[in-house]
Amino acid sequence: MQTLAPLDYAIVALYLVAVVAVSIRVTRRSPDADELFLAGRTLGWGVIGLSLFASNISSTTLIGLPGAAWAHGISVANYEWMAALVLIVSLLFVVPLFVGNRIATVPELLERRYDARLRKYLSGVSVVLGIFLDAAGSLYAGSLVLQLFFPDLSLTVSVALIAVFAGLYTAAGGLRAVAYTDVLQALILLAGSATLAIIVFAEFDFSWARVVASVPADRLSLVRPLDDPALPWLGTLIGLPILGFYYWTMNQYVAQRLLGARDMRAAGYGALLAAGLKLLPLFFMVLPGVMAIALLPALDQPDRVFPALVATYAPAGLAGLILAGLLAAIMSSVDSALNSSSTLLTLDFVKPRFPQLDVRAQARLGRIFTLLLVAIAALWAPAIADFPGLFAYLQQGFAYAASPLVATFIVGLASRRVGASAAFYGTASGHLFSAAWFAATQWGAVDLHFTLVAGVLVAVTTAAIFVFQACAGTAPDAVQLASVSRRAMPGVPVNVRRGGYLLIALTLAVVLLFR
Repeated sequence: MQTLAPLDYAIVALYLVAVVAVSIRVTRRSPDADELFLAGRTLGWGVIGLSLFASNISSTTLIGLPGAAWAHGISVANYEWMAALVLIVSLLFVVPLFVGNRIATVPELLERRYDARLRKYLSGVSVVLGIFLDAAGSLYAGSLVLQLFFPDLSLTVSVALIAVFAGLYTAAGGLRAVAYTDVLQALILLAGSATLAIIVFAEFDFSWARVVASVPADRLSLVRPLDDPALPWLGTLIGLPILGFYYWTMNQYVAQRLLGARDMRAAGYGALLAAGLKLLPLFFMVLPGVMAIALLPALDQPDRVFPALVATYAPAGLAGLILAGLLAAIMSSVDSALNSSSTLLTLDFVKPRFPQLDVRAQARLGRIFTLLLVAIAALWAPAIADFPGLFAYLQQGFAYAASPLVATFIVGLASRRVGASAAFYGTASGHLFSAAWFAATQWGAVDLHFTLVAGVLVAVTTAAIFVFQACAGTAPDAVQLASVSRRAMPGVPVNVRRGGYLLIALTLAVVLLFR
């Protein structure tokens, strides 16, 4: 248990008051549907970048990254730098399609390229993943964090407290409240984790040579053997780009910030800012976990690393800031999942069926969906305790469910020959194969790292799509192809493009440094 000083409680209280104040300030305009779901398409690049970062950094990240680094080494940081590369690729090739088509949801782009079946297919899967993985996972991890500081709270009560707070301000203010509170939360996350990292590094007299001499050499390498149980090098090259493409490009949970951008320039610089920030967790969260190998040799569980570092090295005030950062991570993940899922349900399922609904009615419906979804996530969250581990629960869930959708999305962008029926039946076949593979894995008949499974599922789904196209598929028409033609879309500003190339070079330099 971590005890808190009065100063720590004051900092946490100040954070909660600030979140409420920001939410009230940005929700005075009584948002309609466009405001609720897309912030009126007025978000600037700073808000977009910080919100993208904050919604991605969850309590599972703050606890999971140091713990995984302590157990397996810094290879867990591959998830972070690969996200930066995927964001830049998305910025150059996909974000112009979002802005140019002025879509409200990512599945809407699949409808324009294929048909309404694919829109509802992607939307339905995204809602399930958003609630049962993103929202429920964050609620569960957040409850564990609260119990470290407040052990008298039960799992159910702590989940309920987080769910009520995040659900109410998300329902009230929509994407604008989510995005602007994310800015505050991103700053707290960065300040708290950076301060703790500096304090931990000070234990080695700020000497990298002492760190290298104090921990096993293999724990300081991003590239791991093919049989590595945590993250084999081939999985880094194949699986992580697939999972990252779904998360940073197709997932409404994240892409909604880009869809709410005021223009291509704001979307571009916002994506660049988020990509740059994704390089920081290696230094602020992963390396302190590796240093804990030497500093805290008596630990017996990875999940205890971050709390132990806080308990041992955080002075009064910093513990409160870190707890506020943990709460910020929880809130930003939960509110993002809720707002994106309510957006998908309202715009992809209800609005097409009841086009007579005005924007006010859509906004009210979106708020109702938000409250219902947070209730579902809160009811499911305690059940995650029965799974082998939160990290495995989240990553394997995305690998099996999202990989076939990634194949369909990429085929739609890259091929001018594939029609709607081939894409639909090919995607369904990929998910059937995915379910069979998952069952075989549970029975012990197949043993392959989930990052490699993602590659297999993309290959199988792609092959199925082209087989269906060759057998009986109808080619797309000119209107469908125009929706993914970059010639008719806004170009990426030159400075944004140059910044992307520079950031790619910086990312590769970091990888080479820790190879």
